[in-house]
Amino acid sequence: MAWIWTTAISAIIFLYLLQQFLNLKKNKKLPPGPIGLPILGHFHFLGKNPHHDLHHLAQKHGPIIYLRFGSVPTIIVSSPAAAELFLKTHDAIFANRPHHEASSYLGYEQRNIVFGKYGQYWRNMRKLCTLELLSNLKISQFQTMRKTELSLLVGLLKKAAETGETVDLSVRITNLSADMTCLMVFGKKYEDSDLDEKGFKEVMKETMEEAAAFNIGDYFPYLRGLDLQGSARRLKRLSKIFDGFLERIIDEHVKNEKEKKDGQDFVDTMMGIMESGEAGFEFDRRHVKAVLLDMLLAGMDTSAAAVEWALSEVIRHPEVMEKLQKELEEVVGKDKMVEESHLPNLKYLDYVVRESFRLHPVGPLLIHESMEDCEVDGFRIPKKTRVLINVWAIGRDPVAWKDPEKFFPERFYENNVDVRGRDFQLIPFGSGRRGCPGLQLGLTMVQLMVAQLVHCFDWELPIGMMNSDLDMSENFGLVTARAKHLMAIPSYRLLH
Repeated sequence: MAWIWTTAISAIIFLYLLQQFLNLKKNKKLPPGPIGLPILGHFHFLGKNPHHDLHHLAQKHGPIIYLRFGSVPTIIVSSPAAAELFLKTHDAIFANRPHHEASSYLGYEQRNIVFGKYGQYWRNMRKLCTLELLSNLKISQFQTMRKTELSLLVGLLKKAAETGETVDLSVRITNLSADMTCLMVFGKKYEDSDLDEKGFKEVMKETMEEAAAFNIGDYFPYLRGLDLQGSARRLKRLSKIFDGFLERIIDEHVKNEKEKKDGQDFVDTMMGIMESGEAGFEFDRRHVKAVLLDMLLAGMDTSAAAVEWALSEVIRHPEVMEKLQKELEEVVGKDKMVEESHLPNLKYLDYVVRESFRLHPVGPLLIHESMEDCEVDGFRIPKKTRVLINVWAIGRDPVAWKDPEKFFPERFYENNVDVRGRDFQLIPFGSGRRGCPGLQLGLTMVQLMVAQLVHCFDWELPIGMMNSDLDMSENFGLVTARAKHLMAIPSYRLLH
């Protein structure tokens, strides 16, 4: 084993020196940044919350800075104006995703939407998914299902309210989001034992953590084959679990195709397109599975984390809860539950959700890659440079936002900044070619869950806790959720 490490270290040193020699003349017009370490680059600046650390560096060096992680040149973007340059002005150049090991194993060699390489195939696949899976018509098809699942949760919480029980909202919301996602994608809920002996949700959690974990092979590609951390081995195992699971689901749908009557889940839709040959490009089971895994991973944790953050802020700010409940009473009525048809008329709810997205984007860093050499704001950006858009920092930019650390939904009364990617002060769903195609579905689910839980219940923190005691620390990952579960005591407030 010792000789492997010796060879690896020698190779790193040689390649680093060669790289430095070749880049001496090229680096003159790169963006500013701190001095890095030989070989390692700027890894030592990052802690457990990289988006915070990158924000601090930007405050010192500017909104566009250059860092190097191992052998990977990286640009950090931390202001609305800078984000607009990369996501709008030069969007076509920065529409790519970098290759990393997780994208190979979990994206079926980047055949999916999230990790896919930008090009004709990706454009075709995104268009297909947008029209067939994420259209307003398809979203409305599952409206009754969302109402039913949310009503089941309200029933459980109502029982807890009768006994004054403290509820783990993080678990309840995650379970609800998982059930809704499975019903949309697969047509049925799945129990823990259906995926792996570890359990459905545990494997999902492990997958999200592994996809976001530091992998030395991604930053020192010549070490990838050695798999020094065991990352490839773990990703292979997870990929095999999901592949077997998705194969079983597809086989079940093919077998039961004749029994289908009303409504189609995502599997039915994708298989119908594959079997008809109407896709217009190569589209087989691998592509179907890549899209299904995309929808599963993207749908479950993102909505749940967003709802957790919004409820955390509402509970911390009783005046916001009271104001939101008053709006809900006026629009919905205290004798009824919230329907999706009410959402367009709930303006303050919209402001609360927007403000939560501003302070707590579930994807704080958006990753892109340049497809050719270019110049941005006078700086030279070489081909295959990674670009990290720090959405978390942009949401706290004091130039764009007054009192940026304050949770204040009322700011949107006069500031009509939207979350749909047109206003670069607030881009929780990204923007440009790589903007999230599931924006409308995600927004609907988050608004509906927050509205229903605040309308049906008053919420208090566990006995002895002050609002200021609520821990708002983050657990950074592919989806950045609360580090500690949200615990609260519900009191039922409707008239029926």
